[in-house]
Amino acid sequence: MRPKLMEEVEGLRGINSVKIKEASEAGQKVVGMYCVFSPQEIAMAAGAIPVTLCGTKQEPIEEAEKELPRNLCPLIKSSYGFAITDTCPYFYFSDVLLAETTCDGKKKMYELMGKIKPMHIMNLPQTSEGEEALAYWKHQMERFKGFLENEFGVEITEEKLRDAIKLANRERAAMKKLHQLNAHKPAPLTGMDMMLAQWLKGFNVNKEAGIQLIEDLIKETEEQMAAGKFAFDENAPRVLLTGVPIGSGSEKVLKILEESGASVVALENCTGYKGLDSMIDEDKDPITALAEKYLSTPCSCMSPNNGRLDLIQRLVEAYQVDAVVDLTWQACHTYNIESFTVKNFVKNQLKLPFIQIETDYSDSDAGQIKVRIEAFLESFLETVK
Repeated sequence: MRPKLMEEVEGLRGINSVKIKEASEAGQKVVGMYCVFSPQEIAMAAGAIPVTLCGTKQEPIEEAEKELPRNLCPLIKSSYGFAITDTCPYFYFSDVLLAETTCDGKKKMYELMGKIKPMHIMNLPQTSEGEEALAYWKHQMERFKGFLENEFGVEITEEKLRDAIKLANRERAAMKKLHQLNAHKPAPLTGMDMMLAQWLKGFNVNKEAGIQLIEDLIKETEEQMAAGKFAFDENAPRVLLTGVPIGSGSEKVLKILEESGASVVALENCTGYKGLDSMIDEDKDPITALAEKYLSTPCSCMSPNNGRLDLIQRLVEAYQVDAVVDLTWQACHTYNIESFTVKNFVKNQLKLPFIQIETDYSDSDAGQIKVRIEAFLESFLETVK
């Protein structure tokens, strides 16, 4: 049974596009971001609104391919397409953009996007391990802080950073609690609703209101659970979806999984649980705490990326997972190569069924994917009943 508040969550898309316009016209600064590595707290401490930028729909890709190669990750093409067609209100009203050097495709695309709006690039280290990497990432935090202070003519104090960290931690805690409700068997929420609730948080103009909405959604869901109302029955195979980020418009595989009878109980990706796994230490020096938190993100752009395997194992155990599905965008080389490691880990150590789906945003292969997923689920369905 779907919580009634999900209708309000879905309505955030329209509401926030209006609110970002109103906020910009009232003189409030806006910082557009794309990645889970982007420290929203520094933007908040500068008095700006941090917003996630559009990049999950097929429609603007055709325009992007006039300047970008066709055999490029759809997330990159969609992001750039939205930018050059002025069809993303959050991009339009952003005063500055924050980019990050996660993959080669995004780095080169940012060179073109940087000609449209002022852009600051945070250079990620190649590894998240060791004191040298942490010191480097702390320096990148300081550089971003200085960039915003210069651009907006403000001073980002330690007190403002601490306040921003506390607010962002409250948001993460609420989203984490919502996600963890699906550790219950059967799951109270569909994977589709979980994805929407977590993806849409990046567009929230008013964080306090967003936190309250998620807390209300948690309360309603818990009441439904107490009344024995769930999204799936106990026999539905419980699936962990790992891999690339997804959002409204790029949820094809998630949707097919649930239409085929699977209960997607956990979303390991960076639009799901990955950014919620750990909180920022509120007692440490703020820049150090921010650097530690964000550098711990188990992204495939890091080498090695053992944190991803650890997170998958913890989610598999906590959510009583029956199978793992690894989603990879076409031409996403880091996730595509890493899928081999994930497959061996899931099959050999966790002893679970595994399938990788490589696709793009279009629906051209939806039928083929549905056949593969149905066959995959059928192959182990009897064992979980």
